[in-house]
Amino acid sequence: MQLPSRFGCFTSPLHTPGVDPYLLLREDLELAEFLDDLGFDEFWIGEHHSGGWATLSSPELFIAAASQRTRQIKFATGVLGLPYHHPFLVAERAAMLDHLTDGRFILGAGSGAYQADMHILGIDPASTRKRLGESLEAIEPLLRGEKLSAKTDWFVMNDARVQLRPFRAPIEIVVASAATPFSMELAGRLGINAMSHVAPPWGAIRAGQDIGVGRLADQWGHLERAAGHAVNKESWRLVVPVHVSESAEQGKKELFDGWKFQRGDLYQKTLGVPIPGSDVAQEKAFDYTVAQGGIILGSPDDCFRAVTGLAENVGGFGCLLISFQDWAPAAARKRSLELFARHVAPRLRGGLVGIEASQNWVSERREEFVASNASGRAAAMVPVREAETAK
Repeated sequence: MQLPSRFGCFTSPLHTPGVDPYLLLREDLELAEFLDDLGFDEFWIGEHHSGGWATLSSPELFIAAASQRTRQIKFATGVLGLPYHHPFLVAERAAMLDHLTDGRFILGAGSGAYQADMHILGIDPASTRKRLGESLEAIEPLLRGEKLSAKTDWFVMNDARVQLRPFRAPIEIVVASAATPFSMELAGRLGINAMSHVAPPWGAIRAGQDIGVGRLADQWGHLERAAGHAVNKESWRLVVPVHVSESAEQGKKELFDGWKFQRGDLYQKTLGVPIPGSDVAQEKAFDYTVAQGGIILGSPDDCFRAVTGLAENVGGFGCLLISFQDWAPAAARKRSLELFARHVAPRLRGGLVGIEASQNWVSERREEFVASNASGRAAAMVPVREAETAK
């Protein structure tokens, strides 16, 4: 079974309205530096245009700035709503970002999430999946350096060719998938990579409601059937909130109030998700979401077991993306990432196997080594005693 060996953060980013957006943007840039210092592999940044909670309208501009502050972490649009953009311009910006980041850019693509964004741009929500497919069908050959002419009901290209070639390696393209098989089938058909959300961002609307974790394994089947062959699950990314603390109880104390407020203010009052408002219903929904694997929280051991269980349930995957939210206080969020990097990620990667094996090997032979040490010390003292006696 494939345990994840790459780790990253996925963020809209969502921030509670009422805080200076300039300061929040600086905090998001500092988060990129912090993740880089901790050795995270990827940082995914989203695109939104309305609603107040998510104000980052251009992940490409953010990535261009953040890449200059970091050394090794890769940046991805998480995700770019392709129905909102002419595909030729997407391909051009991707090629430029690949150079600005020294080859650390991933093009994450999706169909868009907020109905208000689509309304602003005059896009029929029923057309977004079709547009996503048409856009990717154009972007992929453009990034391979091919010349392309295309005409659809929403874009035209005549003899289009991206002038920049990839910095070193081909630019990775990843399509986001939620509940339906569409994006997984699209990824399989086009031969690009896929990212799946373990559960809806609001969790279970109420306790007992299916949040889709049990259907994750089927998503990969859709991809392979569309591809027509087996595909290495090393390329599969899963997105889920992860909060590491001293215990599950402490983790819940740190998360619950922020989680409840976001559900009520963003998903219910702003976006219209039918979430029950009572505190009792909210707490039951939180506990149920955690029990179903839609939120991973607890001690490093708890989180290690939960991620391992997720991998077992889906038959393995290659990259875990932590859905990074403002639910917990800032200090607790930072501590969670550090605990994950120090204690969870190395165990999942197998980086502690040699250390644990060496400690066990010495421990199992400690009596032998103690006796050998004592015998050696005694033998070494014989010439010293003889010299003292000769005096």
